[in-house]
Parts: sequence; C-alpha cells; structure tokens
Amino acid sequence: MFFDKPFQEVTFDDVVAFCKKRVPEGKQLDYKYILPKNHEKFAKVIASFANALGGLIIVGVQDDKNDQPHPPFIGIPYHEKLRNTIEDIIKVYIDPVVFVDINICINKSGERMFVLIQIPQSNLTPHLVGKLKRAYIRTGQSSRPETIVHPEKLPWLLDHRKKSERLRHILYDKAERHFENYLKTMTVSADGEVVCTLSLQPYYPDEPLTNYKNLPQLIAQSSTRAPYGVMANPELPLQAVQDGAAVISNQRGIYKMTEFNAYGLIMNKQIVSSEEMVNGHAASTLRIENLAQNMVLFFVTARKFLEKLNVGGSLYFRLKMNNTRARRALFNKRQATVLEDYLRMDRTLPLDALQSDLLQTLGNLLHETAWSLGLQIPPEELRALLTKLIDGAK
Repeated sequence: MFFDKPFQEVTFDDVVAFCKKRVPEGKQLDYKYILPKNHEKFAKVIASFANALGGLIIVGVQDDKNDQPHPPFIGIPYHEKLRNTIEDIIKVYIDPVVFVDINICINKSGERMFVLIQIPQSNLTPHLVGKLKRAYIRTGQSSRPETIVHPEKLPWLLDHRKKSERLRHILYDKAERHFENYLKTMTVSADGEVVCTLSLQPYYPDEPLTNYKNLPQLIAQSSTRAPYGVMANPELPLQAVQDGAAVISNQRGIYKMTEFNAYGLIMNKQIVSSEEMVNGHAASTLRIENLAQNMVLFFVTARKFLEKLNVGGSLYFRLKMNNTRARRALFNKRQATVLEDYLRMDRTLPLDALQSDLLQTLGNLLHETAWSLGLQIPPEELRALLTKLIDGAK
C-alpha cells in the first residue's frame, strides 16, 4: 500500500528508498527493528490494524523520537523461519485469525532482510487478542499507537463499521446522480439505453485519503491510455463536485463519466449499447469486446489511483448494467438475446487483485458478465482477449 508496485514485488532496495523518505509511523504504518519477544504484544499491533484501517508493519527498521525511520537502513540478519513465526503468532494470539500478506525482502548478498507485513482492513472485526480476549484499534498517536476497546464498547466498534458502510453507500449514490444530472444539463436522455457502471472504493471508508485539491494531479497521473481508448482523459476539463472531481465527455456521441473522490471512490459510467446491423436487421447490441476494453481501462486507472492514495484493506467493486433485456449480445461470431432486465455484480477485492492478479480478476468478471448476457464463451478466449488489452494499457 506504500509502494508503487505489487506488494510481493517490493525489494530490499525499495524498502531502503522508502525509509529514506522518513515517513513517520501513523494509523497505517509501524516500524519494528526486531520481532518483539512478547508475541502477544506483536499480535496486538496486527489486530489493531485489522480492526481499524489496515496497515503495514516493516520489521528491520528502527524509529527515532519523531517516529520516523532512523538510519542506517540495513535490515536484520536473514532468518528463514521468521515468516512461520509470524504466522504462528497470528494463529495463537488472534481470534478470529487475521489473514496477512508477508514479503521477505532479502539483500543481494542474501545475508540481511526486511520483513513486510501487510494487514488488510478486516470485515470480520473485532479481532480479539490473548487469553483476555481484548480488542485493540490503531490510533496513530505516538504515545498510544494502539488502544484497548473494552468489551462493553465493542458495539461501538461494530457501529463504527456500520457508519463506514453508510458512508460508502452515500458516496456511491452521489456519484451515480452526478452522471444523471450531467445528462439533464445537456438535455440528453439515457432512457432506453444501456448504461454500464463500474465502481471501486474502500470497503470501509472513514475519512478523506487526500485533500480534494490534490485530485487534478492524481487524476492526470492515473489516466490510462490504450490504442482502443482512454480513461479519464487529462486533456478534458474537470468537473468539480463535493470531495471529488469528474472527467466527463461525449466524444463521438458516447457519453461517459469517470469520477474520483477523496475518500477513494472511483466510478465510471458509460452508455454501452449501440445500433448496428445483425443478420441483416437493425439491432440494439452489446459487444463483449467493448465491455472488456472499458473494464481494462477502468481497472488499470483505479489501480494507479488507489495506489497513490495508499489505500489498504478490502475494496468494494460493483458492476451494474440496466435496460439489458432483448439486446443482442455479441462476441466474435457468437450472439445471444439477453433475457435479464439488468445486471448487478458486487465483489470484495483486495488491492492485489488489481496488481498481481489483474488478468485472473478481469477474466472471472468478464466471463460472468458474458454468461449473464446469454453468451457461453470459453474462458481461454476471454483471457486471450484481455491479455492483449492489458498489454496495450498504459
């Protein structure tokens, strides 16, 4: 979450470069020089991240009085069993178990290492620690980086998550209305058209992850181009909205919007139905190839944006299409008449699904979409298509 590359690809040198930035400990970052002998105390740190916003622990780095990494950044002696020790600590001291990602970053000589432990924001909270079954949350305060949530206050922790869920729904609904309002201002109606909505956002949004004033630069850096299209074209003007900004266009008569929010929401809405001749007759169509292009551009753009926001924990993905019934779904020479009135798919995805597992993630989503539209397409055909599209997206 703190590196501009997939977590498992972070190297020893990447950690050194990150430490030189002197990023202080906080709500989502903790430094440990060595693994504490008090294993329950270490489990408390892991559980507190999972109960809050998620986070990253870097083992092998000392911190100073300002909670910043203190040089030299040389890691600790290589220990091949440290991964197993960390996994055992989690299994013994945390209930329910927190599933973490561990990356052992070894230097070129193979003698020293950093250990990265990435803890997702959990949807199984509260995670309790030790025999006393205490719940902790990460505060980010230097004096009390973790604090106990007493048993009588556990309902507060659960209620806090419910408030985050409500905020997630509010952010989503507002973004959807922005596209509808834009069409109204253009005196254009999407009635009868198929509008495809793709959205990703933190599962439990809590507070802005950046100042809204930073969004223009972040959007320009996240925009993705390919020979077949562009997502969030930085050459187009931004439309400011509360806590966010949207790139809206109607080039070639195709109305679409990509909105970015300071809380980590990214949404793309686009009219995807078109009129064309099928078997000698005019038909309203949905082409799987076009949906695949849009999904690739969206996911690559979302990955860049969320990485720059240092988003941790699970992501909430939604695909929605309306007015689909009686359309002709097409893929190469295959075609089918859609029986569903609308499609909706909700998924929980880790950020890694956009990084190291993008092809697999998109393959599963596109196959289910095509199936729902009436097309039975071999998965390997869709993977071949997606591989070309991903290779072309920059």
